[in-house]
This record gives sequence, C-alpha cells and structure tokens, in this order.
Amino acid sequence: MKKKMVSMLLAAAITAGTLAGCGGSGTQAGGDAASASASQDTAADTASASQDAPAAEEGKVINVYCWNDEFQRRVDAVYPEVAETSADGTVTTLNDGTEIHWIINPNQDGVYQQKLDEALLNQASAAADDKIDIFLSETDYVNKYTDAEADVAMPLTDLGINPDTDLADQYSFTRVTASDANGVQRGSTWQCCPGLLVYRRDIAMDVFGTDDPEAVGEKVKDWDTLKKTAEELKAKGYYTFSSYADTFRLYGNSIDQPWVAPGETVIKIDKKIMNWVNDSKEWLDAGYFDKNIKGQWNADWNQAMGSSSKVFAFLFPAWGIDFTLSPNWDGENGAWAVTNPPQEYNWGGSYVHACTGTDNPQHVKDIILSVTANKDNLLRISKEYTDFTNTTSGMQEAAADDANFSSEFLGGQNAFKYFAPVAENIVIAPLSAYDQGCVELIQNTFGDYLQGQIDYDRAKSNFETAIKERYPEITEIQWPE
Repeated sequence: MKKKMVSMLLAAAITAGTLAGCGGSGTQAGGDAASASASQDTAADTASASQDAPAAEEGKVINVYCWNDEFQRRVDAVYPEVAETSADGTVTTLNDGTEIHWIINPNQDGVYQQKLDEALLNQASAAADDKIDIFLSETDYVNKYTDAEADVAMPLTDLGINPDTDLADQYSFTRVTASDANGVQRGSTWQCCPGLLVYRRDIAMDVFGTDDPEAVGEKVKDWDTLKKTAEELKAKGYYTFSSYADTFRLYGNSIDQPWVAPGETVIKIDKKIMNWVNDSKEWLDAGYFDKNIKGQWNADWNQAMGSSSKVFAFLFPAWGIDFTLSPNWDGENGAWAVTNPPQEYNWGGSYVHACTGTDNPQHVKDIILSVTANKDNLLRISKEYTDFTNTTSGMQEAAADDANFSSEFLGGQNAFKYFAPVAENIVIAPLSAYDQGCVELIQNTFGDYLQGQIDYDRAKSNFETAIKERYPEITEIQWPE
C-alpha cells in the first residue's frame, strides 16, 4: 500500500535526488536500518567535508509551500536575513536579494497535500527558480513526506545539520515525529503543541466563585471530575465546551495503534475513537455541548469564542490561543485564562522540510536552524506569539519568568507554567500517512450521527465509503468490538 501511495512521488524523487544541491538523496527504497545508518554517516562526512569547499551558487528564489502564514510570520520575525516583505505577503526579500515566495493552499479536505504532491511530481524537471525548496507538513500526515521510499524530504544531515547536536534541546517526541522509519530525521519544527484547557474567567466566577487557575484546575482535573463540573455549569446556563469536536484530539492523541499499520491496506479504528463517539453522544444529550455548533472551523464555532457566548472553555495548544481564540474574541484582554486539561494531549505541529532537489541548500539550512533551533529566536517567538516553542531549556526558562512571558491576552498570566509540564509528558500517538483523512472523515460522518441526521450504523457505512473514496488503495475497515 505504501508503495502505491508514494510511487508517483518516488519516481520524481529518485530523479530529483541527483539534482539535490547538498549531500546525497538519503536512504534508498528497500534499504535496511544498517544501510540507513551507514548512509547517514556518509552524509554527515560529506556535509562536514563540504564546509571546507567553496559554496555552490544558490538560486534567487526560495519557494516555500505551506497552508497559512504562521511559518512566514515566524521567519519574518526572527530570521536575521529578512529585509522586507511585500504588502500582499506573498514575497519576502532577503538582504542578499534572494526572494522567498510563499505558496499557500488551504489544509482542509487535503487541498494542500494535493497541490504539494502535484508540485513534487514536477520537481525534477522544474526550472531552478520554480523548484520547491521548503515545504511544511502537519503531524496528521508528516510521515507521508518523511517516508524514506518517497525521499521528498531531505535528511537533515544532507544539509549539514546534525540533529544530535544542533537539535539536542528539542523535545524528543518532535524529533521522532520528524524522522523516517529508520530513525533518519527529515524535518524540524519551531513548535511543540501541548494542549491546555482555556476558560472564561467571568463564567468561572459566576459558577465556582473563583477564577483562580489552580482552583479551576481542580474542577477539570480528569474526565469524571469534569463531568460533575459540567452539571454545575449547565445549572447556571453554560456549556462546558462548544462542540463534540472540541474533545476529539484528547481521544485521538491517545490511540494505541495507528489508523493504518506500515505495509497494510486496512484501516483499524482504535477503541478510543469510538469512546469519543459514545462519550460525545452522552455529553451532547446531557446538554454539556451546544447543539447548534456543529464541528470546528466554521462561523458558529468562531462565534462561540465571542463575548456573548455561553461556552465556558476550549481545549487548545498555544497556537490555538494565538491563531484562533484571540482573533475571535471581541472583549477586553484578561477575560480568558489557562489551566491543566482533563487529560494530557498534543494537538498539531508544523514540520519544516528541505525538499529533495532544492537549489538553495545553504539558505534552507540557515532558515531551518534560525527558526527551529536557535534558542534566542525561539524565545522571541514565544514572547511575541505566546507560541510554545521547541527547546526544553527555553520553555523551562519561560515557565519560571513571569516578568517576560506573561500574556497580555490572558490578563498577565504566564501560560508556559501550565504548558511545560504537559509537554514533558507527551507520548505521541502512533502515526500513519492516512491520519488527516481518517481524522477529518470520522468526525464528519459521526458528526451527522451526533446531530441526529443518521443512525450509528449508517455513520459507520458512510465513513467506509468516504475513506475509500479518498484513499482508493484501502481494502478494509476494521471496527473495534
């Protein structure tokens, strides 16, 4: 199945590998762990030797594929070579005249992946300034692109980056997530995405008589306790969360098996996913969710973050506060606070990859190191965006530094005190290349069930149909007993 999935990418990548601007093309298809290790050692030696050789001439355009302007804002904020960015945000000019072209397509419904895959197919034959130099992936589909057989994301050692030294301070699970099955790291990220419970202070005061994060944390410390608290909130006319979709990542992030095991064509639904369906039905019927809000990333969900809403809390990582909650809030700063979630979880993560065939390997290396490995730069990102960034020592410092890391939006609260302990205990769920489609479609089809539009068995049938339409190579869907 994997070969079916990546065969077209692989055909292009093998050819593109001969055009890579720095080092080799990484582990070849069919190589075992020993050959991968030897290949990595050779790449490291080559990268080391190349530091003494004259640098090859770089291209004049760096093409970056992503799904929003989050990475661009971080590059513009901390990369020292940035001179200016165009008014429309599509081009960033560097001090040496090189232009970064930002190619943005929406992530939902697989559109971004489709556009990226089309461009990857043309990578070998593309003109130098049309080649992809950097592309981003999300945790939901990162291992599709870090796959050694596909070889579209360069091993970092081929750029002259040594993950064991240059990225030693990163959270270990992010390094594992960005690596192929042989343990070769093929990407890096500036962010770590532990999640918290973000709540309305005024609602907490009305229901609990306190908005203190420690006291509220006790009211939401586990699912059984939170269920009792949900009754208190309901009695006062409030919803605990806006939608059944708000809780999905806590269940989905703790699955015991991947949606699709390596080399298989069978989707295996983890029991914890079906626990989410059953628990969501119970909570929806009990009135703990707002029945008028159907899913996420829609107008109703956005409005639930406004001052007229009766929703008590959301479950967000740091990017969710900066990128989603803050823009949707129409009241004064200080109305929201964070505390521990009922269950530790991770939501998201944007991984930065050097594309095989780039004609800008030195620029790409510099950008990756500047934005994902430079501790001072990452702390600056954390200050400016309340982003939980990817150095363990930096986040420990931020957690202890109320003076410099308090959030104006959160009324002066230092959210890093709560994020850091969650991050240190995250064990990433087993991943597959099919995660984005499975996660989207299981919520869509069972969302119809939760809304009373179809029955339970029809939801299962609809999922089977929808997932096979998106991934025709899937031969079977197995449901837990």
